[in-house]
Amino acid sequence: MSESPTGRPTPALPSSVAWRRDLVLVLAISAVAVTVCARLNVSEALLRWSQPLERFQLDELPAILLVIAVCMAWFAARRYREACRELSQRQRAEQELRRALAANRRLARQYLEIQEAERRALARDLHDELGQHLNAMKIDAVGVRDRCGTLEAPLARAAAEIVSGLDRVQTVVVGLIRQLRPVGLDELGLAAALEHCVAEWRRRLPRLALELSVNAPLEELDEMRRLTLYRLVQEGLTNVARHSQATHVAIRIGSEPHGAPQPGAAIVAAIEDDGVGMDPGRTGLGLGLVGMRERVEAVGGSLQLQRSRAGGLALRALIPLGTAA
Repeated sequence: MSESPTGRPTPALPSSVAWRRDLVLVLAISAVAVTVCARLNVSEALLRWSQPLERFQLDELPAILLVIAVCMAWFAARRYREACRELSQRQRAEQELRRALAANRRLARQYLEIQEAERRALARDLHDELGQHLNAMKIDAVGVRDRCGTLEAPLARAAAEIVSGLDRVQTVVVGLIRQLRPVGLDELGLAAALEHCVAEWRRRLPRLALELSVNAPLEELDEMRRLTLYRLVQEGLTNVARHSQATHVAIRIGSEPHGAPQPGAAIVAAIEDDGVGMDPGRTGLGLGLVGMRERVEAVGGSLQLQRSRAGGLALRALIPLGTAA
């Protein structure tokens, strides 16, 4: 690509057009040179000029120039073959790199699918097995506490403490289940799960103003992309709570191009805060940001870090729809 006088990039010509243009240019220059030399009798003029300087052997100059031209043509041909060989090697290396990146992306996607399947199974086991046992233990402890009454106060207090401890354990288990599997994602959809996630963070951080805007065809996403988008918002809010010291966070989810679902369109998720921010170009990123980038790239998307308009950090993820992946 080159730039035109107006500053706009101009597309490069195809190789077939370029060599034809160069051949026409060479033939035109040769024709002009032949015409000029024939009209001006350049050889006779050179001969008359070199006769007084015969002792310097200037009349041998055309033969020497011919040998130099042949040598330069040979040198250019050698360099051209070497450049073609290096170019073919570079193209093969790029193809190998593309295949390796595609294989790495497939492995990352399979890893995420296995991870989510294990999380789903673990959440189900926690709910069905551990949750049922905790409920049974709580029922027994409540029964012991109610039967003791005031006659056996120490035993009643112990039973009440058991009930209180079981309540705390149940709260922790419920929190773990929500972290392992988004609440309502399978039944109510991604938008409702995001609303529930943001509501939970509003409850945890009452001083943080959270704004959520969803204007995208989320129902067209498959399960892996839905989970990727949910985990992106979840991890982004976790980073905000841990590091940003922000007072306002805006989460906007839209679609490209122009908000209309078209073949090749993509979901765009942006998380902006007004916190302390960070250098978007720094090489060392935290595990949370690295995990977010790996998740987004595993589904064919990209993640960008920018400075927000309020001075904090802005995350922008592009997740392709359908065949765009």
